Amino acid sequence: MAYTGEEMKEKLKLYSYWRSSCGHRVRLALSLKGIEYEYIPVNLLKGEQFDPDFIKINPMGTVPALVDGEVVITDSFAIIMYLDEKYPEPPLLPRDLHKRALNYQVASIVSSGIQPHQNLAVIRYIEEKTNGEEKIAWINNAIRKGYTALEKLLVNCGGKYATGDEIYLADLFLVGQIHGAMIKFKIDVEPYPTLAKCYESYKELSVFDDAVPAKQPDAPAPSI
Repeated sequence: MAYTGEEMKEKLKLYSYWRSSCGHRVRLALSLKGIEYEYIPVNLLKGEQFDPDFIKINPMGTVPALVDGEVVITDSFAIIMYLDEKYPEPPLLPRDLHKRALNYQVASIVSSGIQPHQNLAVIRYIEEKTNGEEKIAWINNAIRKGYTALEKLLVNCGGKYATGDEIYLADLFLVGQIHGAMIKFKIDVEPYPTLAKCYESYKELSVFDDAVPAKQPDAPAPSI
C-alpha cells in the first residue's frame, strides 16, 4: 500500500544527511511503506545541524528529524515506530512475540551499542584527544563487538532476512549499519555468516538499493 501526499494533509519532511546511518534506516521505512516525503538535507560536515533554524526543530542538533504537520520527531527509532503505527502497512514488527522481541534487540544493539561509538562527533573527539590509530581501533572494537552479539542473536533464525522471510524493524537497522561500516570504515561482515546472508538478500531488493547513501539528493557526484 502506498501513502501519497493527496491522502495526507501535507507531505512529511525528513531532515537528514546522505551518509547518516540513522537517516538511512528512516528512508527505508518510508520507502517500504510507500510514503511520499520531502527530503531536506542537513550537511553535518558544514555544521548545518547547529544552525539556529534547525536547532528549533531538533535542539540536540542531530539527524534525522521528521516533521509531520505540527508533530516533530527527532530520533530514528521513535520515527520508525511512529510511521509504523500511523501507516501500518506493511508492518515493521511481526506478530510472533519472540520474533518481535528479537527485532527490538537488534535495533537496540545497533542504535545504542554500535552507532553512538561511530558517531561523527565522538570519533572527532577521540582523534583530537588521542590519534588516528586510536580512533580506528575504537571504531573497529565497537562495531565488531556489536556484530558478534548480533550474529549470536540471529544465528538460529531461519529465512532470508534477520528474523524470517519478511522485512522487519531489525532489517532496517542492520542494512544501514552494515552498509555504512563497509563504506566508511572498510569493515566487512564476511566473518559473520548470518549478517552476511542478510546483507546479500537486502541487495536483491530495489527499495534497499534506492535508499543507499550515494543515491540521495545531497550525496556528492561520483568522481570520474
